[in-house]
Amino acid sequence: MFSACVSIAAVVLICLFLFMKGLPAVAKIGVFDFLLGKEWRPSNNIFGIFPMIVGSVYVTAGALLIGVPVGILAAIFMARFCPEPLYKIMKPAINLMAGIPSVVYGFFGLVVLVPFVREHVGGRGMSMLTASLLLGLMILPTIISVAESSIRAVPQSYYEGGLALGASHERSVFMAVVPAAKSGIFAGVVLGVGRAIGETMAVKMVAGNQTLIPEKLTDGVRTLTANIVLEMGYSTDLHREALIATAVVLFVFILIINLSFSLLKRRSK
Repeated sequence: MFSACVSIAAVVLICLFLFMKGLPAVAKIGVFDFLLGKEWRPSNNIFGIFPMIVGSVYVTAGALLIGVPVGILAAIFMARFCPEPLYKIMKPAINLMAGIPSVVYGFFGLVVLVPFVREHVGGRGMSMLTASLLLGLMILPTIISVAESSIRAVPQSYYEGGLALGASHERSVFMAVVPAAKSGIFAGVVLGVGRAIGETMAVKMVAGNQTLIPEKLTDGVRTLTANIVLEMGYSTDLHREALIATAVVLFVFILIINLSFSLLKRRSK
């Protein structure tokens, strides 16, 4: 009981700190100027985070387009198709991917993905596309682990019922087992979204960090998290409060994602 209360109190205190420090800055700047402003120039007291909001949404959406299909199909393969000798190699490899620090992923993106995108796609290499590719790779362990556990938790009778009706192994898996595990699979996707939208160091190293609304995949972007970590070290007064307000916006985004998942899960039940 005490440990549970400490955990809840920690979350509440974080929320109170963010809102107490961030909301006054939003009031000073103006809600619409802050959320919809297209220029971020702290030296001129201009704080518009709309390009960072767009950058975060685009990069997260790109990561999901890359990571979700690969992650779900990999989970289905590991749960129902993977030979035991191969599984003994793949499972530890995926667990290892989950434990790699984000700065290591960022370094990999900097020395491998950035030159690849620059040579084969165009642009400077540090771009929205590169950040999406890297984040898509980073969210794979989360999606695969949660989705695989959900698929394995489906009663064997679902699969056997499909076989008894004359369905093939593949059809029984995709038409009986996977739909039964959709709630758990969706939970893995939501956790992947949270990982992608909250990632900082890796995105900072490969996204280009330009405070402009991107017009194409090879344009540089700055996300909300990167904006905070880039400028918090030397910020003061209203500038610092605006960065805390940026954290409030990020917090609200993640809260909306979690609430949406809870509502969808409730409707599904």
